[in-house]
Amino acid sequence: MITGATGGLGKAFALECASRGWDLYLTDLSREKLEKLATGLTRYRGVKVYYEPFDLMDPEALALFWEHLENQGVVCDMLINVAGLDFEGAFLERTKDEINTILRLNIEATVEMTRRMLENRRNQDPIYIINVSSLAGFYPMPLKAIYAASKRFLLDFSRAMRQELRGEGVRVLALCPAGLATKPETIHSIESQGWMGRLTTMQLGMVTARTINRVLAGRSVYIPGWVNRLMRSISALLPVDLVAWMIRRRWAKTRQLAAEYGSQK
Repeated sequence: MITGATGGLGKAFALECASRGWDLYLTDLSREKLEKLATGLTRYRGVKVYYEPFDLMDPEALALFWEHLENQGVVCDMLINVAGLDFEGAFLERTKDEINTILRLNIEATVEMTRRMLENRRNQDPIYIINVSSLAGFYPMPLKAIYAASKRFLLDFSRAMRQELRGEGVRVLALCPAGLATKPETIHSIESQGWMGRLTTMQLGMVTARTINRVLAGRSVYIPGWVNRLMRSISALLPVDLVAWMIRRRWAKTRQLAAEYGSQK
């Protein structure tokens, strides 16, 4: 099962799973996009693809979704929580609705989908759960404070659940990428960062394949790219407040470069 399946990363995960011959259950908001994706995967990969659109932030819709699965007798052995959202910018620039949306989608929806997945388990076959966190989850990040904090929650939640449930055949991994070219806005942000943005950005197909390989092997965290892993290792040796100050300077400069890049376009 893949949430946020019609986005760039969700599609890449769906294609990777289908390439392995796995049947899929896809969820997102748009029925039209889900139908198009499901048709393409079925036609070119020959797997069974089921789908159901619903709003992960609607508790009633989420409950009805899992009730529908139980009535169909659908049992999944892997959950990939891709659905998530970010509104970049300073905290005081964000509206209350934007902040609540990040918290409800990135945190509450992921936790609830994970709980339902485990409750829906019918036997003792292994269960694999991938939560899409971020490299940002390792740091306090001025100008992305709510987003980074929500991703830190997913990182810690994944690590805790992995230890808590490992004796029950449940494997949990947190995917912590830096840049992923998943949509035009993201590509614009990456390009505005120059060589550093391009160096830390990874190809979607490679990321999804290696992520699945690692969760199957029982790993807890995957940071794609040796540059990103090196950055994480170095930053772990520095005082947290210093890291936050450095990030503040970098993001302030990045915002300026992005504005200049956009004006040139």
